[in-house]
Amino acid sequence: MPKTTKEYTDANRKAVKKSFHAKKILVCGIGPDEYNRISACDTAKDIWEALKIAHEGTTQVKQSKIDMLTIEYELFRLKDDESIQDMHTRFASIINELHSLGETIPSNKLVRKILSILPIPWESKVNAITEAKDLQELTIKELVGNLKTYEMKRKIHSERREPNKENNLVLKADSNDSSEEDSDMTYLTKRFQKMVRRNGEMLKRGSSSKPKNYDLCHKCGKTGHFIKDRPLLKHKFSKYNP
Repeated sequence: MPKTTKEYTDANRKAVKKSFHAKKILVCGIGPDEYNRISACDTAKDIWEALKIAHEGTTQVKQSKIDMLTIEYELFRLKDDESIQDMHTRFASIINELHSLGETIPSNKLVRKILSILPIPWESKVNAITEAKDLQELTIKELVGNLKTYEMKRKIHSERREPNKENNLVLKADSNDSSEEDSDMTYLTKRFQKMVRRNGEMLKRGSSSKPKNYDLCHKCGKTGHFIKDRPLLKHKFSKYNP
């Protein structure tokens, strides 16, 4: 029940003093936009309830946020080419928001979750941690630090292998170029041999096309007629060709 100042006891005066101090802290710690929400509040409790509803919402809104964050946690995966640090930043954001809404996940479950989302190339490291560490006692901070160290070693190892890969590509390109040149030379050689054979066959065909009885006349030494057509030789051919 409301009381006048004269009716206050020592306990009432201490409560009013604490409420005034809390109200002062809340008002000084918020911005102008937030102040407009709580300017009409009389006590620190009223201010706190207004801010709670503004940021967390009602019980129904709060539960909806918890459900969405829980689904996001369950579907959490390491992205392609994402570093361990970036992954941990995203993961911590979900966990901290759940914690602010009253949902706390045990540390050992968080450790197992991170180990389960690592890709296949990390399988050997996951097995090593599982065998060497007690997952019930391993903290998120220790796990992330261990994974960062392994990530740096993998990066250094891949950078050392990169020059050898480039040299292999150069050698492969050179071998491809030489093989292409050899194939071109082989093709030209075959074409040349084929042309030579074709010309030889044409020469042979041309020499064999002359008539067998077509020769120089032994009387006049000229061509253009058969020897048997000479008048002086008709009687010789007539003996053999009656």
